Amino acid sequence: MKLAILSRNSKLYSTRRLVEAARTRGHTVRILDPLRCYMRIAADGFTMHYKGRPITGVDAVIPRIGASVTRYGTAVLRQFEMMGARTPNPSDAILRARDKLRAHQILASKGIDMPVTVFGDNPDDTVDLLSMLGPPPHVVKLNEGTQGRGVILTEKASASRGIVEALRGLYANFLMQEFIGEAQGADLRCLVVGDQVVGAMQRQAPEGDFRSNLHAGGSARAAKASRAEQQVAVRSAKALGLGVAGVDLIRSSRGPLVLEVNSTPGLEGIEAICQADLAGRIIDHVVSLKKPSITKG
Repeated sequence: MKLAILSRNSKLYSTRRLVEAARTRGHTVRILDPLRCYMRIAADGFTMHYKGRPITGVDAVIPRIGASVTRYGTAVLRQFEMMGARTPNPSDAILRARDKLRAHQILASKGIDMPVTVFGDNPDDTVDLLSMLGPPPHVVKLNEGTQGRGVILTEKASASRGIVEALRGLYANFLMQEFIGEAQGADLRCLVVGDQVVGAMQRQAPEGDFRSNLHAGGSARAAKASRAEQQVAVRSAKALGLGVAGVDLIRSSRGPLVLEVNSTPGLEGIEAICQADLAGRIIDHVVSLKKPSITKG
């Protein structure tokens, strides 16, 4: 099978591992920088050039699209979809997952539990917004933040009001959530591939912080997700249309709560901790996908 990986950096661990796993299984694989992909769109068909040469015959595309190039990267992925390539994470699914507000609305509509969330577009009545959330502590999240960046904990109502008013003055898109204190700064990252959780790790925030992301200085260890946690993780990925996802859960007194669904989960930490060929599981899943029916809507 001829595979393409959309990635701006061929040296990233996740990209390298996917290439290695694909070639080990006898597939042809090529790394494409999405910003160097140029598209021709016409009623007589869809074509693509990469660095001045046509791209043809791609059977499947694995997107590793960074948040900073979401708009163009998903357009390139959509072009491949229109050209008949299969993908574990379609362009529309990535867009759903990247928009935290939209993702939370979709998950809630499917009955998937999460921390109570409130949102207002440049809210003029901060007190009313906070009254919908309840007493502090509160967690403030930028709508398009990643890797723990753009996440703030406020412990007093006055601090929450100050943060909201500051972000309002910057016209930033953000949402606010209840703080789950019983989690004690820990969360569970589940790597979903197809309809299974193929690996899980528990991440712990460093002392003095509440963000458990490894990029924010958190630590991690291998973990066993319970049956309920695995079911929630798989349901969350499917709700957004993702075949490969990193689903972050928090263990609360009312059961597992979904914090976020990541459409481009990193493999370096979780592969090392789980000591498993998770890149290979992704490749096997991609190969098993059926060729999509092409729609132009």
